[in-house]
Amino acid sequence: MNAPDRNLPAERLHAAYGHLAGRELIAAVLAEFPGRVAVTSSFGAESAVLLDLVAQVDRTVPVIFLDTGALFDETLDYRDQLQRHLGLTDLRVVRPTPAEEAEADELWRTDHDRCCELRKVRPLARAVAGFAALIDGRKRAHGFERSGLSAIEIASVIKVSPLWSWNEDDVRAAFAVRNLPGHPLLAQGYRSVGCWPCTRPTVPGEPARAGRWAGSAKTECGIHLADFCQEPNT
Repeated sequence: MNAPDRNLPAERLHAAYGHLAGRELIAAVLAEFPGRVAVTSSFGAESAVLLDLVAQVDRTVPVIFLDTGALFDETLDYRDQLQRHLGLTDLRVVRPTPAEEAEADELWRTDHDRCCELRKVRPLARAVAGFAALIDGRKRAHGFERSGLSAIEIASVIKVSPLWSWNEDDVRAAFAVRNLPGHPLLAQGYRSVGCWPCTRPTVPGEPARAGRWAGSAKTECGIHLADFCQEPNT
């Protein structure tokens, strides 16, 4: 993975763009790194909002989708629906290798971290090689490790979160105003959707991501860690 340009230090990026959000931030980053920006999307419960903003700026931006081999069928159908609805022209489906998927089989029962590394972290690290910046849908309102999220984070790749300051009301409003289709599992109480073995519906009063890896201390799969795209340990 190429390191961020050192003539664009963190201080300058934050000073120039750290106060931005939404389409303004997306447009600024695309202009700063032409041809070197991708979007990572799970096509989950809130993904339509970010993808719609990206499509309003540039429908040709690569969108990287991790098909872990353990996703809900509804998520795969929703991916196809959103791609058509938004007119996204460069959807890149990334999968673990057969060997990684075979090793990960049933690991969700005993080792969540290893399962996520094999199904998500390693495949994505390969897929984003060559990009300078990745746009994602994280928000402070998700809580847990994301409560202190900034618009821009810099490590081995520049990570840009255009929705960093948005709350649940902002997300609901965007769905309504833009007439965006919702994820089919929302109606069943899934407010954050990942792999089926490790995702459950939430109950009233819980954070949106409380249904991910429920019953464990885990709240992130690993792809949003600062140096996820460094060569993983074997």
